[in-house]
Amino acid sequence: MSIKKVAVIGGGTMGNGIAHVFAMNGIPVNLIETKQEFADRAISTIDKNLERMVKKEKVSAEQKVTTLESIQPVLDIAEGVKDVDLIVEAVPENYDIKKSVWEQVDANAQEHAIFASNTSSISITKLAALTSRPEKFIGMHFFNPVPVMKLVEIVRGLETDDDTYTIVEETSKLLAKVPVPVNDFPGFVSNRVLMPMINEAIFCVHEGVATPENVDEVMKLGMAHPMGPLRLADFIGLDVCLDILNVLYEGFKDPKYRPAPLLVKMVDAGKLGNKTGEGFYKY
Repeated sequence: MSIKKVAVIGGGTMGNGIAHVFAMNGIPVNLIETKQEFADRAISTIDKNLERMVKKEKVSAEQKVTTLESIQPVLDIAEGVKDVDLIVEAVPENYDIKKSVWEQVDANAQEHAIFASNTSSISITKLAALTSRPEKFIGMHFFNPVPVMKLVEIVRGLETDDDTYTIVEETSKLLAKVPVPVNDFPGFVSNRVLMPMINEAIFCVHEGVATPENVDEVMKLGMAHPMGPLRLADFIGLDVCLDILNVLYEGFKDPKYRPAPLLVKMVDAGKLGNKTGEGFYKY
Protein backbone atom coordinates (compact mmCIF):
# COMPACT_ATOMS: atom_id res chain seq x y z
CA MET A 1 0.00 0.00 0.00
CA SER A 2 1.20 3.50 -0.79
CA ILE A 3 0.06 6.63 1.00
CA LYS A 4 -1.87 8.77 -1.50
CA LYS A 5 -3.61 11.15 0.94
CA VAL A 6 -3.24 11.94 4.63
CA ALA A 7 -5.15 13.66 7.40
CA VAL A 8 -3.29 15.66 10.02
CA ILE A 9 -5.32 16.31 13.16
CA GLY A 10 -4.24 19.52 14.88
CA GLY A 11 -2.84 22.62 13.20
CA GLY A 12 -0.57 23.85 15.97
CA THR A 13 3.21 24.09 15.85
CA MET A 14 3.73 20.39 15.09
CA GLY A 15 0.57 19.78 13.07
CA ASN A 16 1.06 22.60 10.59
CA GLY A 17 4.69 21.55 10.13
CA ILE A 18 3.66 17.94 9.44
CA ALA A 19 1.01 19.08 6.96
CA HIS A 20 3.63 21.31 5.31
CA VAL A 21 6.10 18.48 4.67
CA PHE A 22 3.50 16.04 3.34
CA ALA A 23 2.03 18.62 0.94
CA MET A 24 5.47 19.84 -0.14
CA ASN A 25 6.33 16.25 -1.11
CA GLY A 26 3.26 15.74 -3.26
CA ILE A 27 0.88 14.09 -0.79
CA PRO A 28 -2.47 15.92 -0.37
CA VAL A 29 -3.48 16.73 3.21
CA ASN A 30 -6.74 17.23 5.07
CA LEU A 31 -5.69 19.53 7.93
CA ILE A 32 -8.26 19.05 10.68
CA GLU A 33 -8.89 21.77 13.26
CA THR A 34 -11.71 22.55 15.69
CA LYS A 35 -12.34 26.17 14.62
CA GLN A 36 -11.95 28.14 11.41
CA GLU A 37 -9.69 30.69 13.12
CA PHE A 38 -7.29 27.90 14.16
CA ALA A 39 -7.29 26.48 10.62
CA ASP A 40 -6.66 29.95 9.15
CA ARG A 41 -3.77 30.48 11.57
CA ALA A 42 -2.23 27.13 10.59
CA ILE A 43 -2.44 27.90 6.87
CA SER A 44 -0.98 31.37 7.48
CA THR A 45 1.97 29.83 9.34
CA ILE A 46 2.60 27.35 6.53
CA ASP A 47 2.41 30.22 4.01
CA LYS A 48 5.01 32.24 5.96
CA ASN A 49 7.32 29.25 6.36
CA LEU A 50 7.10 28.47 2.64
CA GLU A 51 7.80 32.10 1.77
CA ARG A 52 10.93 31.92 3.92
CA MET A 53 11.99 28.82 1.97
CA VAL A 54 11.36 30.62 -1.34
CA LYS A 55 13.60 33.50 -0.24
CA LYS A 56 16.33 31.01 0.68
CA GLU A 57 15.82 29.33 -2.72
CA LYS A 58 14.99 25.98 -1.13
CA VAL A 59 11.67 25.81 -3.02
CA SER A 60 10.35 27.70 -6.03
CA ALA A 61 7.41 30.11 -5.98
CA GLU A 62 5.49 27.53 -8.01
CA GLN A 63 6.21 24.82 -5.41
CA LYS A 64 4.89 27.13 -2.71
CA VAL A 65 1.61 27.59 -4.56
CA THR A 66 1.28 23.86 -5.26
CA THR A 67 1.99 23.01 -1.62
CA LEU A 68 -0.67 25.39 -0.30
CA GLU A 69 -3.18 24.10 -2.84
CA SER A 70 -2.55 20.56 -1.57
CA ILE A 71 -3.72 21.39 1.97
CA GLN A 72 -7.46 21.35 2.61
CA PRO A 73 -8.65 22.70 5.99
CA VAL A 74 -11.44 20.60 7.52
CA LEU A 75 -13.40 21.34 10.71
CA ASP A 76 -14.79 17.85 11.37
CA ILE A 77 -12.80 14.72 12.20
CA ALA A 78 -15.32 12.33 10.63
CA GLU A 79 -15.25 14.27 7.37
CA GLY A 80 -11.49 14.74 7.38
CA VAL A 81 -10.49 11.09 7.84
CA LYS A 82 -13.01 9.29 5.66
CA ASP A 83 -10.97 9.32 2.42
CA VAL A 84 -7.33 9.11 3.57
CA ASP A 85 -4.73 6.35 3.86
CA LEU A 86 -2.84 7.71 6.88
CA ILE A 87 -4.03 9.75 9.86
CA VAL A 88 -1.39 11.63 11.87
CA GLU A 89 -2.62 12.97 15.22
CA ALA A 90 -0.79 16.05 16.51
CA VAL A 91 -3.07 17.36 19.26
CA PRO A 92 -1.83 18.49 22.71
CA GLU A 93 0.10 16.02 24.86
CA ASN A 94 -2.94 15.08 26.94
CA TYR A 95 -4.29 11.52 27.07
CA ASP A 96 -7.96 12.52 27.43
CA ILE A 97 -7.80 14.79 24.35
CA LYS A 98 -6.07 12.07 22.35
CA LYS A 99 -8.62 9.49 23.54
CA SER A 100 -11.50 11.59 22.22
CA VAL A 101 -9.74 12.10 18.88
CA TRP A 102 -8.84 8.45 18.32
CA GLU A 103 -12.30 7.18 19.17
CA GLN A 104 -13.74 9.48 16.48
CA VAL A 105 -11.05 8.50 13.99
CA ASP A 106 -11.60 4.78 14.60
CA ALA A 107 -15.32 5.13 13.93
CA ASN A 108 -14.89 6.97 10.62
CA ALA A 109 -11.62 6.00 8.92
CA GLN A 110 -11.33 3.59 6.01
CA GLU A 111 -10.58 0.00 6.93
CA HIS A 112 -7.08 0.05 5.42
CA ALA A 113 -6.04 3.39 6.97
CA ILE A 114 -2.97 3.55 9.20
CA PHE A 115 -3.14 5.47 12.49
CA ALA A 116 -0.08 7.41 13.66
CA SER A 117 0.39 9.58 16.72
CA ASN A 118 2.97 12.36 16.96
CA THR A 119 2.98 11.95 20.74
CA SER A 120 6.36 12.64 22.30
CA SER A 121 5.85 10.53 25.42
CA ILE A 122 2.44 8.82 25.78
CA SER A 123 2.40 5.05 25.27
CA ILE A 124 1.63 4.02 21.69
CA THR A 125 0.30 0.71 23.01
CA LYS A 126 -2.13 2.56 25.29
CA LEU A 127 -3.34 4.81 22.48
CA ALA A 128 -3.63 1.87 20.08
CA ALA A 129 -5.90 0.08 22.56
CA LEU A 130 -8.46 2.87 22.08
CA THR A 131 -9.00 1.65 18.51
CA SER A 132 -10.22 -1.49 16.80
CA ARG A 133 -6.95 -1.84 14.83
CA PRO A 134 -3.96 -1.77 17.20
CA GLU A 135 -1.91 -3.62 14.57
CA LYS A 136 -2.23 -0.55 12.31
CA PHE A 137 -1.31 1.95 15.04
CA ILE A 138 2.19 3.43 15.28
CA GLY A 139 4.11 6.40 16.64
CA MET A 140 5.41 8.93 14.12
CA HIS A 141 7.28 11.44 16.27
CA PHE A 142 8.42 14.46 14.26
CA PHE A 143 10.68 17.20 15.63
CA ASN A 144 10.26 20.97 15.65
CA PRO A 145 10.62 22.77 13.28
CA VAL A 146 9.25 19.90 11.18
CA PRO A 147 10.25 21.27 7.73
CA VAL A 148 13.88 21.53 8.93
CA MET A 149 14.50 18.63 11.33
CA LYS A 150 15.35 15.32 9.64
CA LEU A 151 14.52 12.86 12.43
CA VAL A 152 11.29 10.90 12.76
CA GLU A 153 11.15 8.45 15.68
CA ILE A 154 9.06 5.50 14.50
CA VAL A 155 7.57 3.91 17.61
CA ARG A 156 6.20 0.39 17.50
CA GLY A 157 3.45 -0.47 19.95
CA LEU A 158 2.99 -3.97 21.37
CA GLU A 159 0.74 -5.01 18.46
CA THR A 160 2.07 -2.86 15.59
CA ASP A 161 2.55 -5.21 12.62
CA ASP A 162 5.47 -5.28 10.22
CA ASP A 163 3.48 -4.00 7.23
CA THR A 164 2.45 -0.88 9.14
CA TYR A 165 6.02 -0.21 10.20
CA THR A 166 7.35 -0.68 6.67
CA ILE A 167 4.79 1.65 5.10
CA VAL A 168 5.42 4.38 7.67
CA GLU A 169 9.19 4.00 7.33
CA GLU A 170 9.01 4.32 3.53
CA THR A 171 6.61 7.26 3.78
CA SER A 172 9.01 9.04 6.13
CA LYS A 173 11.78 8.63 3.57
CA LEU A 174 9.51 10.11 0.87
CA LEU A 175 9.29 13.20 3.08
CA ALA A 176 13.11 13.44 3.03
CA LYS A 177 13.19 12.43 6.70
CA VAL A 178 15.39 9.88 8.46
CA PRO A 179 13.21 7.30 10.25
CA VAL A 180 14.74 5.73 13.37
CA PRO A 181 12.93 2.77 14.96
CA VAL A 182 12.41 2.71 18.73
CA ASN A 183 10.25 0.63 21.03
CA ASP A 184 7.37 1.80 23.17
CA PHE A 185 8.74 3.01 26.51
CA PRO A 186 7.87 6.30 28.25
CA GLY A 187 9.58 9.18 26.43
CA PHE A 188 10.90 6.77 23.76
CA VAL A 189 14.59 7.73 23.23
CA SER A 190 14.51 11.46 22.47
CA ASN A 191 12.62 12.71 25.49
CA ARG A 192 13.90 10.04 27.86
CA VAL A 193 17.37 11.53 27.29
CA LEU A 194 16.48 15.19 26.63
CA MET A 195 13.96 15.96 29.37
CA PRO A 196 16.14 14.91 32.35
CA MET A 197 18.84 17.21 30.94
CA ILE A 198 16.40 20.13 30.69
CA ASN A 199 15.05 19.32 34.15
CA GLU A 200 18.55 19.27 35.65
CA ALA A 201 19.32 22.62 33.99
CA ILE A 202 16.20 24.02 35.68
CA PHE A 203 17.37 22.63 39.03
CA CYS A 204 20.69 24.46 38.47
CA VAL A 205 18.79 27.76 38.12
CA HIS A 206 16.46 26.93 41.03
CA GLU A 207 19.42 26.16 43.33
CA GLY A 208 21.36 29.27 42.30
CA VAL A 209 24.18 27.39 40.60
CA ALA A 210 24.02 29.71 37.57
CA THR A 211 21.70 32.01 35.62
CA PRO A 212 19.73 30.63 32.67
CA GLU A 213 22.08 32.45 30.31
CA ASN A 214 25.17 30.93 31.91
CA VAL A 215 23.72 27.41 32.07
CA ASP A 216 23.02 27.64 28.36
CA GLU A 217 26.47 29.06 27.57
CA VAL A 218 28.15 26.15 29.35
CA MET A 219 26.19 23.62 27.32
CA LYS A 220 26.68 25.45 24.01
CA LEU A 221 30.40 26.16 24.39
CA GLY A 222 31.41 23.09 26.39
CA MET A 223 29.19 20.41 24.86
CA ALA A 224 28.72 21.88 21.35
CA HIS A 225 24.94 22.05 21.68
CA PRO A 226 23.50 24.44 19.06
CA MET A 227 20.98 25.70 21.63
CA GLY A 228 21.15 25.67 25.43
CA PRO A 229 18.68 23.44 27.33
CA LEU A 230 16.73 26.35 28.86
CA ARG A 231 16.36 28.17 25.56
CA LEU A 232 15.26 24.85 24.07
CA ALA A 233 12.74 24.38 26.90
CA ASP A 234 11.24 27.79 26.08
CA PHE A 235 11.10 26.79 22.43
CA ILE A 236 9.35 23.48 23.18
CA GLY A 237 7.00 25.07 25.74
CA LEU A 238 7.49 24.70 29.49
CA ASP A 239 4.00 23.21 29.81
CA VAL A 240 4.93 20.53 27.27
CA CYS A 241 8.18 19.83 29.13
CA LEU A 242 6.23 19.44 32.38
CA ASP A 243 3.69 17.10 30.73
CA ILE A 244 6.47 14.89 29.36
CA LEU A 245 8.33 14.79 32.68
CA ASN A 246 5.11 13.79 34.44
CA VAL A 247 4.62 10.96 31.92
CA LEU A 248 8.21 9.79 32.56
CA TYR A 249 7.76 10.06 36.32
CA GLU A 250 4.51 8.09 36.28
CA GLY A 251 5.72 5.60 33.70
CA PHE A 252 8.98 4.64 35.41
CA LYS A 253 8.08 5.47 39.04
CA ASP A 254 11.66 6.73 39.33
CA PRO A 255 12.36 9.93 41.32
CA LYS A 256 15.07 10.99 38.85
CA TYR A 257 12.24 12.17 36.56
CA ARG A 258 10.60 14.35 39.25
CA PRO A 259 9.87 17.77 37.67
CA ALA A 260 11.87 20.65 39.15
CA PRO A 261 9.70 22.80 41.47
CA LEU A 262 10.71 25.91 39.50
CA LEU A 263 9.31 24.37 36.31
CA VAL A 264 5.99 23.68 38.03
CA LYS A 265 5.85 27.25 39.37
CA MET A 266 6.59 28.80 36.00
CA VAL A 267 3.86 26.75 34.31
CA ASP A 268 1.42 27.71 37.09
CA ALA A 269 2.35 31.37 36.48
CA GLY A 270 1.65 31.04 32.75
CA LYS A 271 5.29 31.64 31.79
CA LEU A 272 5.49 28.95 29.14
CA GLY A 273 8.28 30.22 26.87
CA ASN A 274 8.10 31.57 23.33
CA LYS A 275 4.35 31.18 22.96
CA THR A 276 3.53 33.40 25.94
CA GLY A 277 6.41 35.85 25.50
CA GLU A 278 8.24 34.80 28.65
CA GLY A 279 9.87 31.69 30.07
CA PHE A 280 13.49 31.50 31.12
CA TYR A 281 13.95 34.37 28.64
CA LYS A 282 11.71 37.22 27.49
CA TYR A 283 10.62 37.36 23.88
